[in-house]
Amino acid sequence: MRRNPAKRILPLLLLAPLLAGCLERGQPTMADTGGDDDAFCARSHAAGSPDYVNCRKDRDVQRANANSRIDKRQRNLGEYMLNNPTRP
Repeated sequence: MRRNPAKRILPLLLLAPLLAGCLERGQPTMADTGGDDDAFCARSHAAGSPDYVNCRKDRDVQRANANSRIDKRQRNLGEYMLNNPTRP
């Protein structure tokens, strides 16, 4: 008996767009990265000390700045593509 390969490929084709959303900007979508900051700051400061709190705040600010730079680059690229269309 001959098997139909379309029955195997069709579910993969339907699932591929759903999985592609997980690759957005190469960042995990449902992961908490606070543990890395905690480990980084705990190496050099005692947990709960003012220096530890300042370290965590600085890490949060650095992450927010990095995300805003990435978002700004994405907006600039979109604006560039809208304002400079190429015609083959």
